[in-house]
Amino acid sequence: MARGLVVKVTCGADEPERCNQGFTVAGTAAASGVAVSLWLTGEAAWLAVPGRAAELELPLATPLPDLVDAVLATGTVTVCAQCAARRSLGEADLLPGVRIAGAAVFVEEALAEGVQALVY
Repeated sequence: MARGLVVKVTCGADEPERCNQGFTVAGTAAASGVAVSLWLTGEAAWLAVPGRAAELELPLATPLPDLVDAVLATGTVTVCAQCAARRSLGEADLLPGVRIAGAAVFVEEALAEGVQALVY
């Protein structure tokens, strides 16, 4: 059985290097054929809004929109339900294909057999 990867990114423009590391790991894994579930929580929730990921620029790093596209091509991108609510974001405010889900779904994914969970 192939292993899956759940990546939770908890920061955004407030910590661009750490944020980009999480997106890079998720995008690289997806491009390598790994089943990836990318979770955006806290300030990272804003990066699921059209145009916002492009605002986070980091020298020598792959642009975040490219990494999001890589994950969405084969995996899932999820915004934390509470984080979305605190920012008045609904699914209509997010990039096509991005969903909103709560902690129960995260726990289910993270504890699934053959899955590795990482938090950035």
